[in-house]
Amino acid sequence: MGEDMEENDWGLFRGLDEEEPEEPAEEKKSFFARLKAGLSKTRENIVRGIDSVFSGFSSIDDDFYEELEEILIMGDIGVNATAQIVERLRQQVKEQHIKEPSACKQLLIDSIKEQMSVDEAAYDFEKEQSVIMVIGVNGVGKTTTVGKLAGKLKGNGRKVLIAAADTFRAAAGDQLAEWAKRADVPMIGGNEGADPASVVYDAVNAAKARGVDVLLIDTAGRLHNKRNLMEELKKMNRIIDREFPGAHRENLIVLDGTTGQNAMVQAREFGEVADLTGIVLTKMDGTAKGGIAVAIQSELHVPVKYIGVGETIDDLQKFRSDEFVDALFEIEQE
Repeated sequence: MGEDMEENDWGLFRGLDEEEPEEPAEEKKSFFARLKAGLSKTRENIVRGIDSVFSGFSSIDDDFYEELEEILIMGDIGVNATAQIVERLRQQVKEQHIKEPSACKQLLIDSIKEQMSVDEAAYDFEKEQSVIMVIGVNGVGKTTTVGKLAGKLKGNGRKVLIAAADTFRAAAGDQLAEWAKRADVPMIGGNEGADPASVVYDAVNAAKARGVDVLLIDTAGRLHNKRNLMEELKKMNRIIDREFPGAHRENLIVLDGTTGQNAMVQAREFGEVADLTGIVLTKMDGTAKGGIAVAIQSELHVPVKYIGVGETIDDLQKFRSDEFVDALFEIEQE
């Protein structure tokens, strides 16, 4: 592939479209309700099939496991995650001498939760002085995610600064400025055509001078080729390493939940040019491909840290495997 590749030829990078305070019970419940409603198509895609296996088989045999595997894989849960979930189920069925398929459904649900669990240490950056670089293709909700995260962190008492280092896309700076205003946090940069590395340099030094807790950096979502992307990210990382060596570092990739396996491809590609520390899954409301949340975490060993189910700041929340799986299987939380 030549270096002069046109932007649209780079298929893998093409988006299809463009310790913290406990949340109040009402907010938590309303998010769970939105999550449950948002996962309705994914539920139809996965859970209905799982239910049919448990009700359609009278015994637990190889055919039962094969049917279960097929449904999980077709539901975007992925080959690797499915293999681990089913193997764990086989072990438990054998250990507990379970004979009836209906008796092991809860074991399957628990196994899916285990595959998706996120260590609380994954959110240490929310409490420490941090630099968070947000990456991903255009159209996945990256700039919106930066704005929502800024609002959430500020709401938790953190002093936040946004760096608008996506100088490649027209109006990206204006869009981010609107979010910064909504979140009531200051922003550095945003001029189209400016050198992204110089924006990062200015933002890092402003963050140090102002005693900022969290610097959020919005990066360009689409460059002409992967080599350019690699060099740009390397340059930004060198500046942060040199200018802000003591900061906790995060590279969050934003992925569109509606794109299913294409999101996995994007995560792999960006993983080659950046050390990914977390995933933000957006547009999870109304997608039939929500199973990708399980697959990505299992395949890439990168935790899903946030999940988005709508347009407002409150519609982006920490990812909790118990909450996600309970919403998927319509299990009411206490």
